[in-house]
Amino acid sequence: MPHQYSLGYAIGLDTLDELSSFREQFYAPYLHGKRATYFLGNSLGLQPKNTQDEVLKIMEGWANFGVEGFFMGNDPWLNYHKHITPLLTDIIGAKQEELVTMNHLTVNLHLLMISFYQPTPTRYKIICEAKAFPSDQYALQSQVSLHGFDPANAIIEVYPKQGTELISKEDILAAIEEHGDSVALVLFSGVNYYTGQVFDIAGITAAVHKAGAYAGFDLAHAAGNIKLQLHYWKVDFAAWCNYKYLNSGPGAIAGAFVHEQHLAGKLPRLEGWWGNNISNRFKMEKTFTPSVTAESWSLSTTPMMLLAAHKASLEVFAAAGFENLLQKSKALGEYLFFVLTHINQPEEKFTIITPQNSDERGCQVSLSIHQNAKAIFDTLMPLGIFADWREPNVIRIAPVPLYNSFEEIFIFADTLRQLLNQ
Repeated sequence: MPHQYSLGYAIGLDTLDELSSFREQFYAPYLHGKRATYFLGNSLGLQPKNTQDEVLKIMEGWANFGVEGFFMGNDPWLNYHKHITPLLTDIIGAKQEELVTMNHLTVNLHLLMISFYQPTPTRYKIICEAKAFPSDQYALQSQVSLHGFDPANAIIEVYPKQGTELISKEDILAAIEEHGDSVALVLFSGVNYYTGQVFDIAGITAAVHKAGAYAGFDLAHAAGNIKLQLHYWKVDFAAWCNYKYLNSGPGAIAGAFVHEQHLAGKLPRLEGWWGNNISNRFKMEKTFTPSVTAESWSLSTTPMMLLAAHKASLEVFAAAGFENLLQKSKALGEYLFFVLTHINQPEEKFTIITPQNSDERGCQVSLSIHQNAKAIFDTLMPLGIFADWREPNVIRIAPVPLYNSFEEIFIFADTLRQLLNQ
């Protein structure tokens, strides 16, 4: 049945949605006494209502047992991470031993590059996407400089073709082949933060390995958003934050992946006591004995309140089923593209810079507004719509399957239509 541009039709889609009840498991902003339309899950996910109870359990353990909370109580903290890892395997597409929850995203990228960026005088280049998130650019530049290379020469950026915001897979593979023997590392996003473009992680990884280099990925906008199969794709390493689509709170504890082929090897790394094998950790010996898991990249004691918030969100994902969420995400995206196309006729007033193909995008859709872009954006929030602004004229929205609805998509589109026609 073809889509229709009407509020009643959108509400009908919500009625048929088997995941619609999960919306009520999240707090949401209210404006003018009404729940706002929150399309900022690509920046900070909403708070699950079970988060406060889960964090309170940690607080109560601290109150009742002090430091002995690591060993006492109904759920000792020392083994708390064992709740987390099984809940991540389907979301990240990894084995449990390949996953670790620790630190923050850029910290994890630096730690992993200590292991996977080991340049030589002839193989020292890093290939990345142009317009990568600035923190990634800073990390790459500082890693290259740390090894005595000039970032202007050592970092190869792959740009979109003129006239487009998207980077073609062919250009990425061509850059890898061109620089071949001089490439030490390729580090791409899973999803570009600006355009919402999904990169072919499997294809890039295969090409990188053919060139004799390592393949790493920043999954900040991918984890909890798109289908990932890191183990099967043989990705060497990856890191992500958990405060976007994974709803684990502002400044949430982050995650990392190291493929099992590297777990028992001799890769260099920075070491800390929380990465020491748990059987030896409290013997306080000066010899580091890593476990044969990604947890051996851990450094410091896990922040328990952050871990509790992460666990609370992942339990909501488990209840909904990640495959179910991916299917709903595609349905939301298809309806969003339909209504946006509808209001963009007959005269085109904006350009959708996100790929239309559902396999090349996740939740996020980025709109390049042709005229009065900032004024239009500034009007959205007073009207109850939370969206995101990126210079020079891009509005980003991300309908998230756990808590956004088809009705909200229609309301956004119809509001945008009215603003564009003023």
